[in-house]
Amino acid sequence: MDQRIANTSGDSEKPQMQDRQRFLMAGICCALAHPTCIAIVELLRDEGEISATFLYDRIEADASSISQHLTVLRAKHLVQTRNDKNQVFYSLCDKVLGRVLDLMGHYFRSHLTESFEILKQVRSELPAE
Repeated sequence: MDQRIANTSGDSEKPQMQDRQRFLMAGICCALAHPTCIAIVELLRDEGEISATFLYDRIEADASSISQHLTVLRAKHLVQTRNDKNQVFYSLCDKVLGRVLDLMGHYFRSHLTESFEILKQVRSELPAE
């Protein structure tokens, strides 16, 4: 890897450590790369700890798909479980993840608005039919 790129934070952190951190961050992004995973995290952000039954009732996907996505999120330590008798409860490992999704949504909406403004401008410049 090009060492000039590896240390972009301006501190004395070793490039190898930054590479590892980027690798972990990429893994989290991959875990969130499916709309169902995002829906799960959003629900946990909004509701806090919820039962698996509640989660399956609220997410519009089949149970096996939700279960697979929960496995991915657990493997990346984004969600955690708590067992209580015969029920499983899910929650975010860190509420910061909910704020990260909020920021991503803000980024998306601000750029979506920008794109609509460009389209409006282009449309206004087209000759009338």
